[in-house]
Amino acid sequence: MEMLLDVISVEPRPDYTLLLVFENQEKRVFDMTPYLDKKPFMKIKHPALFMKATVAYGSVVWPGEIDIAPETLLDHSKPVM
Repeated sequence: MEMLLDVISVEPRPDYTLLLVFENQEKRVFDMTPYLDKKPFMKIKHPALFMKATVAYGSVVWPGEIDIAPETLLDHSKPVM
């Protein structure tokens, strides 16, 4: 069983990707574009809102009670080389 890792840092980028750092210090990039046409993420399609991503409770959150599960971020992100 894979260990659940918390996100400890997020850097939202203008291309709708998130530069993530997990608690094991692994850096990964997560592409949000496939999610932006789905609820509740449609609300953060506006670049100014997307750029307000922060870390809370080990995951990435946005204003308006929008969040994404840390396991989704880990499973669907790519390691930074």
